[in-house]
Amino acid sequence: MSRFILTGAPGSGKTSILHALRDRGYPVVGEAATEIISSRQSRGNDEPWTDPVFIDDIIGLQRSRQSRPVPSRARAQIYDRSPVCTLALAHYLRHPVSRSLADEIERITRERVYERRVFLIRPIGFCEPTAARRISYEESLTFERCHAEEYARLGFDLVEVPAAEIDERAALIDACIRAWA
Repeated sequence: MSRFILTGAPGSGKTSILHALRDRGYPVVGEAATEIISSRQSRGNDEPWTDPVFIDDIIGLQRSRQSRPVPSRARAQIYDRSPVCTLALAHYLRHPVSRSLADEIERITRERVYERRVFLIRPIGFCEPTAARRISYEESLTFERCHAEEYARLGFDLVEVPAAEIDERAALIDACIRAWA
């Protein structure tokens, strides 16, 4: 089974596209960092990303989700971000690359866990702040470049998904996956 990744700037529409792809029948995996942020904020930690352990927690959740069973009929599974995104996040936040992060990056590249073609969801022109997303539009573009650089450095090919309506973007991704998987 093929595992495809959606990456890109915060607020670019990844989660909405993921939901549209789920509605098209794909098994999907949501973004781990947002779940961890929400969980920690609900327990009173307003900025959990300031703790370097945050990165290891993301990696742990991503690996756990990646190992969950997928319906046998599924030809492809789609992820909202991957450990490569977590590596970009660690660099962006200036957190050290921990042993667990380095080991996971080594494992996913060695085992070719994810497809080498990664969907880069292009920005839609603004970045709406949320409790978990406190970044300006300009900062989100810098963050997107960090992701693109890490994926390229690790030998992944970025497939740009231009700004458009959610259904259009989901249809483009669906067509690509049908052609490749």
